[in-house]
Amino acid sequence: MKNLDLQSEKVGERLKSIRNSLGLTVEEFYRPVMKSFNNGSSIENNKRRLGKRLAKDIIDYYRINPVFLAAGEGEMLQKGRRRPVDSGPQAHSSEAVETPVPYYNLRPDELEQRLPADIFADSTPEYYVNYRPFNDCTAYLPVYGNSMFPLFNSGEIIAVKEVVNPGIILWGEAYLVVTHEQANNMIAIRLLHEHRDPEKIILRASNPEYKGDIVIHRSAIKTLYLIKGKVTRYQL
Repeated sequence: MKNLDLQSEKVGERLKSIRNSLGLTVEEFYRPVMKSFNNGSSIENNKRRLGKRLAKDIIDYYRINPVFLAAGEGEMLQKGRRRPVDSGPQAHSSEAVETPVPYYNLRPDELEQRLPADIFADSTPEYYVNYRPFNDCTAYLPVYGNSMFPLFNSGEIIAVKEVVNPGIILWGEAYLVVTHEQANNMIAIRLLHEHRDPEKIILRASNPEYKGDIVIHRSAIKTLYLIKGKVTRYQL
């Protein structure tokens, strides 16, 4: 474990190959060792770091060959490995501590340039934030503009979590909305409200000076991120 290079881009790829060799879904593979198993996909896609304690949990649970995970050499699994008995979800405190969330210093126009691909693809985090209440989030991003004042001020940092099922929306809550060409590739932070047409959604600014709702079709949404919280900076 001491020589395991957790910064290698190949670690996530190797974890994915191990998971596929076992015929397990992301949920089935990571749920026994991670409270927020959806973070497993981010680790496999090199969007999140794999912490040492979490790596140890995964290696011990599945009896993975550390040499294979570190260098891609040898067998994937240790000899004599037995399939673990499914003991159900385990809330490992190490996952919350050892899986920090990346901060991307990206402006809205920079995010739009990444469409239609993943807006965080090929982006290098400036640093990682380890704050347990938000460690299940996808990323931290800066806020620009005043459309969401006083809920969010320009210069503050928001913690966003990707919505796995966009059919379930917390009406009245703030989201980062990423759209397709159908909505002009718009990326905006807005409060979401229910429209009388179930195929549409209302996007509303919290700043009363920004009058007028934006109505888009659900099909125009590429990705939704729930804003779980914010960080206020008093000095830059």
